[in-house]
Amino acid sequence: MKRLPIGISNFKEIVESNYFYIDKTLLIKEIMDKGSKVLLLPRPRRFGKTLNLSMLYYFFSSADEYRNLFDDTAIARYPDIMAHQGQYPVIFLTFKDVKVSTWQQAFNDIAMLVKQVFERYYPVLVETMSESEHEDYKNIMHRTADLSLIAHSLKTLGQLLYRHYHKKIIILLDEYDAPIHAAYQHGYYQEMTEFVRNFLSAALKDNTALEFGVLTGILRTAKEGIFSGLNNLNVCTILNEDFSDKFGFTQAEVDTLLEHYALTGKRDEVKQWYNGYQFANTTVYNPWSLISFVDKKGAFGCYWANTSDNALIKRLITHASTELLMQLESVLHGVVVRQRIEEAFIVPSMERNELIVWSLLVFTGYLTPKRQELVKGRFMGDLTIPNQEIHGIYDDLLQEILRQPLQITSVRVLLRALQEGDGAVFEKIVREYLQNSISMFDLPNNEPEKSYHLFVLGLLVTLNDTYEVLSNRESGYGRYDIMLIPKNIQQRGVIIEFKKVDEREELEEAAQRALQQIHMQAYATQMRSRGVSIITAFGIAFKGKEVLLKQEVV
Repeated sequence: MKRLPIGISNFKEIVESNYFYIDKTLLIKEIMDKGSKVLLLPRPRRFGKTLNLSMLYYFFSSADEYRNLFDDTAIARYPDIMAHQGQYPVIFLTFKDVKVSTWQQAFNDIAMLVKQVFERYYPVLVETMSESEHEDYKNIMHRTADLSLIAHSLKTLGQLLYRHYHKKIIILLDEYDAPIHAAYQHGYYQEMTEFVRNFLSAALKDNTALEFGVLTGILRTAKEGIFSGLNNLNVCTILNEDFSDKFGFTQAEVDTLLEHYALTGKRDEVKQWYNGYQFANTTVYNPWSLISFVDKKGAFGCYWANTSDNALIKRLITHASTELLMQLESVLHGVVVRQRIEEAFIVPSMERNELIVWSLLVFTGYLTPKRQELVKGRFMGDLTIPNQEIHGIYDDLLQEILRQPLQITSVRVLLRALQEGDGAVFEKIVREYLQNSISMFDLPNNEPEKSYHLFVLGLLVTLNDTYEVLSNRESGYGRYDIMLIPKNIQQRGVIIEFKKVDEREELEEAAQRALQQIHMQAYATQMRSRGVSIITAFGIAFKGKEVLLKQEVV
């Protein structure tokens, strides 16, 4: 069996060292057929972006030693495309590791990347450099180059290569937006966006030495942000049919992988765990998760969990409204949310537009559009969690935010109290949490019931293995707040109703009113139809951070 390329994104190393490789070389043909001057291909993390750009580098680069890398690949069947092999000087750099806490550190890291790419070509360029070009080169090598010189460095190198080889150049830039996300998190967004805008414009706009450029990233930043200077940019996101099978593994490719490693018996479970990302009309698997699964001898797990930087998502969800948090929670329970998907982002505006959170979750891989359509020029999608792996990761992410102030031991005791019908313990823990935390309950809200509803619903998600956790569904003559239907009908079922205290009543009256609503609306109907005979109703009343619980068997 071939070795697995865990953590290896260098195409040459994978081929020459005989690692297992899913052939994505037809990406070359699609790029050539597309004919775009500058192409941006945003994809989630760990979907093969760096490996694909490495493959492009070795194909187009004019070094003869790379020619045999493509002898047994799919692209070798296309003589017209193979005629382009080895015909271009190629500039390739990746920003994927530029994730530091200060602007000066970020600039130094980018200057180092520029130094390395200049170093690669210096031996063939030294004889044709002018005196001023030599001076610029020395500044870049000695790390004394100023902001302007680094911002124009790719254009300068491209012009030097064009002059020497008499051939136009190709520019490949991987994870162009990684420094932008880090800058937003650490407070130097303005400096970084101005630099990246100038860096890209100088290299890719009106550059007579440019054959074409390919950029990858996670998000497409809006033209008024980073790409304001580029009028030749073609963007193909996961919502577009173009390139939809070139990042991630298709079912046929996964079958090949499983067969090679004698794991075909786990095909159905693999599909549940790692399939389900919808790129336009193509369904793909997460390649990192698949390779990790095979490397672990077929052990299922959340392998993608520790690879994705979700600091931006955490920041946005932490400041989200209760309404949005409730919708995000509902997705965990299988609710399909129909939302508009924005393809372009200006990062700071995300905090002012909560609808952008849905698009961010789609493009980062936490949600996927099972169905999408264009409505008046805008993408609308039916959003859901792609697979079991992401369900666990999404759950952990939300619960880390929603339950942060509550100790895990308290959560366990609280859940056990619900299962055993012990309202006194349930009430005690909730009261202590509310009194000792500064949370969403301190925020002004016209519908405070939703805050309590969301908090309790967040705690109950961990019961998914033993209960069907439902929220805001119809039963009997009305719509209940929360219902726990046991998968073992011999266990206790639970119905929860929340009430805020009206001006003319006390906590006990409001809690009793919640219980009366459960009776009057016959909420237990749905559970009884499933054969559940032991059902406890909880009426929870609150006034600010004061809370009172009443319970009875129904």
